[in-house]
Amino acid sequence: MRGSVAVLGGGSWGITLSILLFRNQIPVRLWTRNPEKANRLREKREDPDRLPGVYLPKRIRVHTDLGEVLAGARWVLLAIPSQALRDVMQQVVQYPHPGKFISASKGIEVETGLRMEEVVRDIAGDGIQYAVLSGPSIAREVIQEVPTSVVVASRNEAYAREVQKLFHQERFRVYTHSDVTGVELGGALKNIYAIAAGMVDGLNLGINAKSALLTRALVEMARFGEALGAQRQTFYGLSGIGDLIVTAFSRHSRNRYVGEALGEGANLERILRGMTMVAEGVETTRAVVQVARKRGIEMPIAEVVYDVLQGKISAREGLDRLVQRPPKSEEEPG
Repeated sequence: MRGSVAVLGGGSWGITLSILLFRNQIPVRLWTRNPEKANRLREKREDPDRLPGVYLPKRIRVHTDLGEVLAGARWVLLAIPSQALRDVMQQVVQYPHPGKFISASKGIEVETGLRMEEVVRDIAGDGIQYAVLSGPSIAREVIQEVPTSVVVASRNEAYAREVQKLFHQERFRVYTHSDVTGVELGGALKNIYAIAAGMVDGLNLGINAKSALLTRALVEMARFGEALGAQRQTFYGLSGIGDLIVTAFSRHSRNRYVGEALGEGANLERILRGMTMVAEGVETTRAVVQVARKRGIEMPIAEVVYDVLQGKISAREGLDRLVQRPPKSEEEPG
């Protein structure tokens, strides 16, 4: 495929996807707004805080000038924290750009309750091509070429196949999908429940409790998604249950780590201050609970995670609240 990819975001996922594209012989230019980080990547070719021992190929140029990285690009890959997406997109549209976007950002904008697609279209217009890349994919394992499967969703089937071809390789299998809403929500919502799963780990409540929690979490994810126009079946695929499993169990999961530390009694502010990467689930929980309350969607697990993050209750009190809910049929909604 001819053309280059402008990768916006120099975090672990931006670096990982840049290397993945490079392995597919796709020209890549990487942008980060942090001059210090850009210099380190140019000189050392490594981010020791996020991906120690992983080296960026010399042919991947690193930029802090957005106009330079966008010039001549055929695709724009968004690999930035969800709450920063609007600001970056407002800068992107000031320059000539290809109008072909691929989002690898997972979250919901707190101020508006919008998904990433909605934020991008709000700024760049509906005439763009848009796809979302999501699924169970720990960055370090992708770099190590551990077999991984993800999904790319677009409202345009031809564009989904185009993006699939960009990324697909022997040990990185890419499926296509048409349900952009469901795939984006799956990638965002699972971070909330990974925090809850971490709380179970921090309290040493065992695998029975964790399995039950995640099973009911999937019900909540599908219920929320359907209310927002997603297909229920999407949540039983890679971007739903697949991403939920990996994020809830991986020792590399930032969101699971936050929950585990909360379960052990740590203070949220101190936890976040000690992290070098963004735990998207913290802000996503706030956004989802706001939307759920406004629309009358029952989300008992998300509500508990929200109250724990707000410091209203402890992790143990939150999980006790869940198990003390009135008994009901599993076939009932809620």
